[in-house]
Amino acid sequence: MARVAGQSRRPVRPSAPAPASPETPGAGAAPVPEPPPAEPVVEQPVEPPSDDDLLVVGRIGKPQGIKGEVTVEVRTDDPQQRFAEGALLLTDPPERGPLLVETARSQNGRLMIGFQGVLDRNGAELLRGTLLQVDARTLPPPEDEDEFHDHVLRGMTAVLVGGAPLGTVADVLHLPHGDVLVVARTDNGNEVLVPFVKAMVPEVDVASRTLVVDPPEGLLDLTDTPDTDVSDEPEPAPEDQGA
Repeated sequence: MARVAGQSRRPVRPSAPAPASPETPGAGAAPVPEPPPAEPVVEQPVEPPSDDDLLVVGRIGKPQGIKGEVTVEVRTDDPQQRFAEGALLLTDPPERGPLLVETARSQNGRLMIGFQGVLDRNGAELLRGTLLQVDARTLPPPEDEDEFHDHVLRGMTAVLVGGAPLGTVADVLHLPHGDVLVVARTDNGNEVLVPFVKAMVPEVDVASRTLVVDPPEGLLDLTDTPDTDVSDEPEPAPEDQGA
């Protein structure tokens, strides 16, 4: 998930006064407590997910111990929810899943997962290198209006201030210094890296699938993509992140 860095554009909304409790016969009757707010309901999709719907949230590493546990390289901003006990994860390659999380714990800063049906080290070894995925259509929208799921940003049309076309958002990079949009330019096909900050991306319109870029002088001439692979294990570049 990517977040527009900088001062939040969320307006300050005054709190509404609490509704008056209905009068209850009898002196000293306790007020009726308000029910807690309902959790947002996410409609479950009927059609199977396409490749564009699948978000990578982790990658299975080496086995841990002899009881089937594996290490997982996390590729999500919300690992506690994505890898909670009982969570069902899709896989790439698909024939290795889906996988049901049976146990989850942290050890020395690394996530250890036990999957239902994986009972020993041999079974865990067969899962090594598997990408763990979720269907983006089942995820609720972010509560913060300055946060966006990566799959929402990908494919957006990028225009300059004033409306001149710039290109299309090809990817979202999560770098140590912040989130960066990879924009494939319309005029020459080159990719330009745009820091996802308000000063450079002042507007993001999800409804129209358009965002506005206000680049400083010289930014559009920088087209080199940085090396973002910082893993201690050689592997292909992440296909997705940020669910």
